[in-house]
Order: sequence, then C-alpha cells, then structure tokens
Amino acid sequence: MGTISKETPPELLQDLKVTFQSTSLILPSQETKTQSIFLSNIDRILNFHVETVHFFPFNKDFPPEIVVEMLKKTLAEILLPYDFLAGRLRANAETGRLEIDCNGAGIVFSVASSEYALDDVGDLVYPNPAFGQLISKSMDNLGQDNQDEPLCFFQITSFKCGGFAMGISTNHTNFDGLAFKIFLDNLAALAAGKPLPVAPFNDRKILAARSPPHVDFPHHELLKLEHSCPDPVFEATPEELDFKIFRLTSDDISDLKEKAKAPSGTHIETRITGFNVVTALVWRCKALSSSDNTSDRISKMLYAVDIRRRLNPPLPRSYTGNGVLTAYAMAKCGELEEAPFWKLVEKVGEAATRMTNEYARSAIDWGEIYRGIPHGEFLLTSWWKLGFEEVDYPWGRPRYSCPVVYRRKDIILLFPDIENRSGVNVLVALPEEEMVRFQSQFHKFLANY
Repeated sequence: MGTISKETPPELLQDLKVTFQSTSLILPSQETKTQSIFLSNIDRILNFHVETVHFFPFNKDFPPEIVVEMLKKTLAEILLPYDFLAGRLRANAETGRLEIDCNGAGIVFSVASSEYALDDVGDLVYPNPAFGQLISKSMDNLGQDNQDEPLCFFQITSFKCGGFAMGISTNHTNFDGLAFKIFLDNLAALAAGKPLPVAPFNDRKILAARSPPHVDFPHHELLKLEHSCPDPVFEATPEELDFKIFRLTSDDISDLKEKAKAPSGTHIETRITGFNVVTALVWRCKALSSSDNTSDRISKMLYAVDIRRRLNPPLPRSYTGNGVLTAYAMAKCGELEEAPFWKLVEKVGEAATRMTNEYARSAIDWGEIYRGIPHGEFLLTSWWKLGFEEVDYPWGRPRYSCPVVYRRKDIILLFPDIENRSGVNVLVALPEEEMVRFQSQFHKFLANY
C-alpha cells in the first residue's frame, strides 16, 4: 500500500535540445477598450508566473505547424473576452496599488522544435527541470522593453515524432487554477470554431475590501510584513533538496478513507474525501519529519480553499481572478503522532469549514489593512482534480499536463497520475535527512496504522 514511484530519479534528459524558429506578439483581433482592471487583495500578492506544459501525441490530422497557425488565430480571438491577458501590470499613479493596464500590448508566442521524440523525454510525471525549456519568456527578438513583461507567454515545441508540447506561462494575478481551466476550455472551443462554453467574468471589484475594512477573526494563516515592503510575493529561497514522488493508488485512498472513519457513536462534521485523507497523511509525515518534532511544537499546514460558493452572494462560476483563500490547520506534533487518524482528517476539514462568507471577507479586509503573505510550515497545493488533461482540443486531449516544478521545501504538490487517474502523486522536496524521516513515516503509517 502506497509506493515511492521514483525512489531513484529516472534517467532524465537534462537538455531537450530545443531550437527556436520564431517569436512574435499576438495582439487582440480587434481593438479593445483601454481600461484599468482592479486587482483584489488576493490577486496582488500573487505577482509571479505559473508555468504549465501540456504534452500531445502525434495526430496525423493536426501536425504541429497546423496547430501553430490555429493557435495564433485563436489566441487573437480569445484576447477580446480576455482583454486583460494582453495588458501589463502597473502601479496606479494615485494610489500606488497594483492593477492591470488593459492596453492591448499583446502576449508572446514562440515556435520551437526539439531534436527528440516525445517518448525520448521519458517519464512525464517526474518534474524534470528541462521542461523549463518548453516555456520561453524571452522577448529578445521583439524589440520590446524586457521590464515591460507580458502577462502571458505561449510556446509550441514540436518533437521528431510529430507530437508537441504547449507551454504556457501566465502571471498568477490573472487566474487561479479553476479560472485557468475555464480559459483552456474556452481556448479549445474557439480553436474548434465553437462559441465560448463559459463567458469570463472579469470584474475583480466583486472581491474588493469593505469600506471601511474590518477584521473580525484572528487570521493565523497570514503573516504581517513591514509596511515599507513592496507588494509581497508568496515565494521562498530554494535550498539543496532531495526530491521524491509518493504514489497513492485509488485503492490506497479508499483504505485511508476507511481509516478516517470515527468510532461508532462519534459525530464529526468533516466529510471524508480523498483530498482530506491524503492531506492529513501528508501533514502528519511532514510535521514528524522536521528536525524539531518535539511533542509541544505546533505544526501549521496551509491549503487553498475555493471561496466562489462560500461567499454570499456567491462569485460567478466564470470569475477569472483568484477566487481562493488560504485555510490553515494547526496541531502539536505530539497530537499528530498519537491522535487517531480521524481526528487529523477532522482538523483538515475544519480548515475549509472555517472559510465562511464572514471569514473570507475578514481575510480580504486584513489584506487591505496590512501587508502580508500566507505563512505556515508548508503549503499543500493541489493540481489533482483541476482537469487540465481533460480539455478537448481539436487535436485531442493532452497525454499529460503538469506545472513546471521548482523544488521548494515549504510547498508539497498533489498531481494526478498519468496511469491511474483516480490515484494521486505527492511531490515532496526536503533536505536529505528530513526526506528519510518523511519516507519512513509515510510507509510506517500505511503499513501499520
């Protein structure tokens, strides 16, 4: 039960031998309205790029050169309803607040080729640093000011076999994962000559702070920073880290759900979901792997909660901004080690239950009063069920879709498995000694609990 799918890293290509053919700017197909888009307090702390790669096998009806032309045309069209993607980040001249200047400056589109076939790339699940070559953020050939960074980059890289990779880099102020999935669905529909399945809702003021802002709850998930700091970014300095992928099959997850059932007669509010049981297991292993795992040490774990349906009134499903907030769960290491598993699952679930309309509005107001960032022992971020691999493009669904991963001790990621879609891969990066303890805790719990 539970395996390390990559205890020893697979043979990975260190260099995909990518050659660039062209780089151009894609502009909206028609003139768009010049305007500024307000960024919520959630958006503006996410001023960094998220990179994803989508791998497609050979399709005789859609060779890469045909896909390139289709995408150029489609992107120009989609920049009408998604006009902010063609804009640039600016500080408001009066308030200094970060916003998007919808100036129609365009997105960057690059065409490249690799000397390898797609099968030569190897295991697509394992985070290969070389995947970064599939997403260019260079503007060297455009005669543009590199300080005036676009909010979106696309790159199509063809492989010798006829397959290709679609690399996308978007500034996180644009989208959260759910909004990006809707964007991809809309892109695929337009490419097929169909109308948008979901019209985007671009008004971020729906998540503006109240006037006056007021904080009604303690927000243990947030850390105040010095007022002299610029808009903060939730990033950290990388370390020398060991890296492993822990694979849980659908059967493993079912077994964890059984272990999470409370004793007869004990009532708990938390739903026993796959996410909750996997998160509880990961939290326990991460806390107990620390060099400071004394029983009284408090471990605080963070994860993102979609607030769209938790607000009153709810956000539109088509909301394009970041509609997630950070939830937290806290416990002493002694409790994480000794408590029955159902209690840990309950704590994970309580973190989301806490995220009511009132709590979410208080957190947004907190960001209006203070400068700060989410802060905990680690953040668990889930790409598990976002469904990027389910997008139906005219040239077919991706063989696999994944973010480009940069190893971070304070972030643990959940990914779908390429073979067992109901299973999950847990990607962990830790110093070597902590990784040994994490691995031991992981297998000991699954085998003996």
